[in-house]
Amino acid sequence: MSKSRAIDMANTALRDVWTAGRKPDDVVLRVGLIQLAGDADTPAPLTRLIKSRGIALRFYLLALFEAQCRLHTDALWNSDRSLTGVGSWADFIAIDGAFDTQSATYMRDTKQGRTASDLRLRQIQSALRTLEDLGPEQALVTVPRAKNGGRRQYAEFSLMKETGRGGHQTPDTYTVPKNHWSARTITVPASFFLNGWVQVLHPSEVATWLLLRALSQWAPRQHVESGVYLYGKARLEDFGMHRDPWEDACQRLRDFDLIRHAHSGDLDSAPDKLGNQVADFWARESRERYEPYRWQVTDRGLSKDALKVCMRELTLRQKRLDTAALVHARKKSGQPGE
Repeated sequence: MSKSRAIDMANTALRDVWTAGRKPDDVVLRVGLIQLAGDADTPAPLTRLIKSRGIALRFYLLALFEAQCRLHTDALWNSDRSLTGVGSWADFIAIDGAFDTQSATYMRDTKQGRTASDLRLRQIQSALRTLEDLGPEQALVTVPRAKNGGRRQYAEFSLMKETGRGGHQTPDTYTVPKNHWSARTITVPASFFLNGWVQVLHPSEVATWLLLRALSQWAPRQHVESGVYLYGKARLEDFGMHRDPWEDACQRLRDFDLIRHAHSGDLDSAPDKLGNQVADFWARESRERYEPYRWQVTDRGLSKDALKVCMRELTLRQKRLDTAALVHARKKSGQPGE
């Protein structure tokens, strides 16, 4: 994606929509996407989208962003945006393609329709199927069928509210929510979309970040003073997040400067590498056994170019892995380590 500039071009398309529209500072999400109220046996849509392959979660969040750039509060969703072409839904998606060993490039065009444009369209169609197949009541989109009841008419899809289609005959079509505690909402900065974070984060990382963000807004004073956290039972039963993807996602988000171990200091201040290292050390050393880590969400990381940050951190991580492998090999062979 770096070589093809896919993320840069997707960011440009999204910024065009934002600039030509209402320019929202934040995108407002209903809590129902993250946690359904009153039904412990039914997982929230976010929980199910973490486990799905493809770009379903990303596409739904992008659709909410696009809607709030165009529509006022309480306005009913409608759209004539096409699936392909300039300014289409496909322009909002940055994806990678298969690597071709002969040409040493990505996505070589073939007669089988393997162009980047074709692949984006297929990914969008797959995302729409996933979002609709969440169930008759939890579907996050509805896609009409052809008159004979056969093929899906993907270009005519309708967006549903974060809680799903609902159980009535009339679908619960998406409306832009008010940002108010009584409406059970959380906010996501527009920079999450405009600077490429929505494109580069794994679904489990997006979900973890949204959960921590929700906790920080539900308990703002605690978030600032001592951080927010989730015990394993609540994390699994209320949000469907298992330990390994949660902990891995927290570490990646921390590397990307989107969250930090809770400590005193201005959340909006520039990161202090030494200070963060000290905070990380004390977070590990002072944590009681079986106690969860406490986190603070730091929005300043969202202002950076997501691809550059991820490439930098992945490069550093690979160097650490290579160094560790070299030390291990030397120890195994009896040679002194560095």
